[in-house]
Amino acid sequence: MTYFPFISVLALLASLSQTAVAAFSDGPYVSVIDNKVTIDWVCNNKAYSKVIKKANILKFDECNMNIKTPLHSHKTPFVYNNVKKYAALSDVHGQLGVLQTLLFNHQIIDANNNWKFGAGHLIITGDIFDRGPDVTKILWLLYSLEAQALSHGGKLHLLLGNHEVMVLNNDDRYLHKKYEQTERLLEKDINQLYARNTVLGQWLRSKHVILKLNNALFMHGGLPVSFAHEKITLSKINSIFSQHLVSKERPDSAKRLFGRDGPIWYRGYFNSIPDEEVSTLLKYYKVDHIVVGHTSQSRVKTTANQKIIAIDSSIKHGKQGELLLFKDNTLFRGKYNGETEKLLP
Repeated sequence: MTYFPFISVLALLASLSQTAVAAFSDGPYVSVIDNKVTIDWVCNNKAYSKVIKKANILKFDECNMNIKTPLHSHKTPFVYNNVKKYAALSDVHGQLGVLQTLLFNHQIIDANNNWKFGAGHLIITGDIFDRGPDVTKILWLLYSLEAQALSHGGKLHLLLGNHEVMVLNNDDRYLHKKYEQTERLLEKDINQLYARNTVLGQWLRSKHVILKLNNALFMHGGLPVSFAHEKITLSKINSIFSQHLVSKERPDSAKRLFGRDGPIWYRGYFNSIPDEEVSTLLKYYKVDHIVVGHTSQSRVKTTANQKIIAIDSSIKHGKQGELLLFKDNTLFRGKYNGETEKLLP
């Protein structure tokens, strides 16, 4: 028989306590096949599942997770003109509290997380997934707000970022530990939780990577000047992404778009890009600004002689954030406390 020294037992117990996972809840993950709706969720570290009949309204109220929203998922246009007001932010990365505070303080949602922005447009340029603990809650919030916005004449545009593409292709390098436990308890990899037959998975697959609104292009990372030289249209960019979004083998034409110089990974605007290159891009796509996230800043700011607007305000740290606000034909920094400051002279 082997005896362990008392000190080693204490060390072992300490180690076990450090690796223990605190009780958590997550979900729901909803899949639809024909008229059968399967709902999986985690409540206090235990997995649950139920099957209900499909209806136009999805209702779920378990373990302090409450959802009531119309089921919807469809392609929308990626060009909009004459929008009177909009707000844009990026890289939420699972930080629900910061997102809610920012949207509430700028009167985009009310205290009950309902749409309050009227005919305004809310643009999120990707990266809801990874890093933080409330990805699922944020996705359901946006899913619900999208339907509410439409009913008020507004729009919610969720664009795909590199982390959406990573998760849909089962790249889990940046998952919060919580979602690793969800995978284990529900016995599904992260990409299976967002498979094509799931409500959120189908919804994400309907999203564009690039949006043209008024005089600005919105995307997660950006585009190098070569896209203008080669006359690669917005329609082609969105179409190729849609066709090859979830794929083990992509053709060369698609590999470039999903690579480091594509719209979800590019960071060139923050590396002293020549002014003439930015001007060439703006001229080809017939806009005055390109609005991007992906490259973290301390606040919403401009670069490249005010032609590039950076809206990744480091929400991912879970402390505060900002948004870009357009109203009264003027662009503003929307601060965390609800104050605004003119962004351009």
